[in-house]
Amino acid sequence: MLKRLVALVFIFACASIAWMILGATLVARTSDSDTQQREKLNAQWGSNQTQWSPEVTARYGRNKTMPVALSGSRVNVILNLEQRRDGLLWYNLYDVRFSARYLIRNNTPSSHLSVKFNFPSSDGTYADFNLTIGGRSVDAAAINSGDAAFELPPGRATTIAIGYSSRGMGTWNYCLGNGVNAVNDLTLTMATNFNAIDFPPNTLLPTSEERLSHGWRLEWRYRTLVTGRGIGMTFPYPLQPGPLAQRITFWAPVALFFYFFVMLVITTLRRVDLHPVNYFFLAASFFAFHLLFAYLVDRVPLAAAFAICAMVTLFLTITYLRLVVGWRFAALESGVAQLVYLILFSYALFNEGWSGLTITIGAIITLFVAMQATGRLRFGGREDAIWPA
Repeated sequence: MLKRLVALVFIFACASIAWMILGATLVARTSDSDTQQREKLNAQWGSNQTQWSPEVTARYGRNKTMPVALSGSRVNVILNLEQRRDGLLWYNLYDVRFSARYLIRNNTPSSHLSVKFNFPSSDGTYADFNLTIGGRSVDAAAINSGDAAFELPPGRATTIAIGYSSRGMGTWNYCLGNGVNAVNDLTLTMATNFNAIDFPPNTLLPTSEERLSHGWRLEWRYRTLVTGRGIGMTFPYPLQPGPLAQRITFWAPVALFFYFFVMLVITTLRRVDLHPVNYFFLAASFFAFHLLFAYLVDRVPLAAAFAICAMVTLFLTITYLRLVVGWRFAALESGVAQLVYLILFSYALFNEGWSGLTITIGAIITLFVAMQATGRLRFGGREDAIWPA
């Protein structure tokens, strides 16, 4: 019996090494695919966008400037998400329609003012761009060259209106300025066409939320605010095929360990003699599941790939063991064990937040059943022992 256990440990170790190599291959494939696809999508859609509030300054004296605070801000943002899968990863692409109206009051002694509007990205594309100051349009070339100058007598107020349509990838943010800023009369309204909303770290949460038929209407409304945080939106990701395949592959040795353990218990109770070579082929059928899944998951939908791999591995195991010990053992004992410890175990890893707890509960139940089933067996030390001492 000792030689058999040593052989099983050797088979398990070799299979674990094979899974680690396959997992490392998946990590490299995912990284290489991500680099290539991001370069292509950045060229087509742009990158993360961060829109800054305009900066208004007054010029006086010789090359002296004084900031002019925004008295009020009315910002409207429409975000339409378009998710695209390339290879082993999904990417969040979006269309954004930005429009804002700012109120300024010239509380400086100078009437020479200028506004600086920073685009979210230097390599982005901005369609239907318009900028008006006091109702008068400003040429976009003035923005590209730096600040757009205008005249506003001291004590007078006017409005600055800005709007454009653009595309981006990843996240969208609205920044209120550098460092800690005092903001007056801010209302930012955001509409989305997706339901699973989330907000980037170190950003403000909405003051009101309204669920729409397709998405949300969010509002940030402040009469006065002093903060170093901005406003932003992150987009929900579907289940990522590459990272999921990596997770399932790296956890595979645990699944095989449970399967081997249960098979040893069952064969002991049923007095079925499985040779280590038989266990080698069983481990190979487990590995076939992960190998096929690793190279199928970037070609077909995730659920279809998982179902195909599950059927293939069950077919391999059952049709093999029916030649070794018969149909009943192959389909019932071994088939159910493989269904639980390979397929359902792998399926539990689809939800990363619950996978650890699910696997732990399954391991405890397995231990309990095995202890109850073998509690009356004598593994050595008596003539009627199941395993010789």
